[in-house]
Amino acid sequence: MLMACLIAAGCAQQAPKPPAIVAVPTKPVMMEPFRFHKLIEVSPGNDFDVVSWGRGSKDVGAFAILHSDSSDIKYTTTTGDLEGSIVDVYNSDMDLDGNPEILIQAKAKDTSNYAVIYAFEFTNGRANKLDFPKLTKTQRKGYRGDDNFYIQDGKFMRQFPIYDGDGKDAKPTGQKRLLQYGLRDNQFTVQTLSTDSTSNSKQTVSQPNKSTSTPATVKSNKSSGTNNNSSSINSNSSKKSSKSSSSKKKKHKTEEKKTTHKKKKRHHHNSDDN
Repeated sequence: MLMACLIAAGCAQQAPKPPAIVAVPTKPVMMEPFRFHKLIEVSPGNDFDVVSWGRGSKDVGAFAILHSDSSDIKYTTTTGDLEGSIVDVYNSDMDLDGNPEILIQAKAKDTSNYAVIYAFEFTNGRANKLDFPKLTKTQRKGYRGDDNFYIQDGKFMRQFPIYDGDGKDAKPTGQKRLLQYGLRDNQFTVQTLSTDSTSNSKQTVSQPNKSTSTPATVKSNKSSGTNNNSSSINSNSSKKSSKSSSSKKKKHKTEEKKTTHKKKKRHHHNSDDN
């Protein structure tokens, strides 16, 4: 009996231990009709809860910004219509006036406006809606979405890849365009910080128009042609002058011959007389 107990104890010690189960935090499930929730803590006691909701459709809905000012015991709600689904929410103070700005990024299925920004500035608990500017014709050249928004040095940054072509045949160029948004007098300012392939292509196209090497070559050919003509004229004139001089020499020789012949005749007559 004692031996059986010892054998059982030894087997129990050699048995492998089961692996420890690591608890993976699960994403909280949103209760219908809510789709999104994010808490933005601007300062202790000054919180903004951003939520979206809607039943029956995933492409449209509504959003709400729940402002909780626990220090002054004030609670306000700001709502609006939502196009697409919320991707993320950002907090900034771009104009450094001490009033927080809440920026809601939504992704739409519209191929002309892939990203939609809902912007608000809160002053003394009241929300002031800000109009986020759309991309200009130059800024949206080669744009096909895939926006990356983030806050850097108090500014709202936007970066997206650039494509070449239209529709399904569009291919990424490997270049990215970077825009910086600021706020002045409750109006957005936009500055392009990157130099991408579209601006480089413009520069390469404009270079041949500025070149003047071809006209210079034509001019040199013309000038050489005039020099050749002048040299030929000079040679012709020199030939003519040489011909005229030779003819004059021949005339002068013939005249000398005539004078000598006359002298001989006169000398002959004089000898006869004698």
